[in-house]
Parts: sequence; C-alpha cells; structure tokens
Amino acid sequence: MAAVGVAPVELIEEDASELQFPKEFENAETLLVSEVHMLLEHRKTQNESAEEEQELSEIFMKTLNYTQRFSRFKNRETIAAVRSLLMQKKLHKFELAQLANL
Repeated sequence: MAAVGVAPVELIEEDASELQFPKEFENAETLLVSEVHMLLEHRKTQNESAEEEQELSEIFMKTLNYTQRFSRFKNRETIAAVRSLLMQKKLHKFELAQLANL
C-alpha cells in the first residue's frame, strides 16, 4: 500500500565513468596523491614537534607509505603547474585528478 501524498524517491546511480556522483561530492575538491602525501607529511612533522608526541595510527602510516610510493610530484610548484595545464583542457575535477595521478 503506497503512502498518499509522498513523492517517490528518485535514486541516481553513481557512476564515475559517466561523472555521476552523489550530492555530497558536488562541492568537494579533489586532491592528487602528491597533495595528500604533502598533507600527511605535514601532519607527521607537526606531531613530531609537539610537546606530547602521539603515536600515529597504523592506517595513517600505511596511507603515508602508499602516498609516498605513488606520489609523482615532489613540490607545490610542480603540482600547481600540472593542475594549471590540465585545467586548460576543461576537464571535470575528477578527471583532472585521475589523469594527474597516472
């Protein structure tokens, strides 16, 4: 028995190959693996210089190692240059990140 006055919920199927993402990702920015690596390194450095150094989680360390291994660009200037070049191609931000991470 259907509820009266209730509109059916339209389900939009997510499909990255068709650039269909959930609403939560509409205003989200994408990061390159190199950018994630820089952020994690900064966090690790902050932790090491803190008065009370906390042990970083196993997942944090595994993610840091992964990003170190697959990080292609080593400085901010290079990352900015790659982003600038790819932005000229009028790519979706997801496509830009995927290509830059190859």
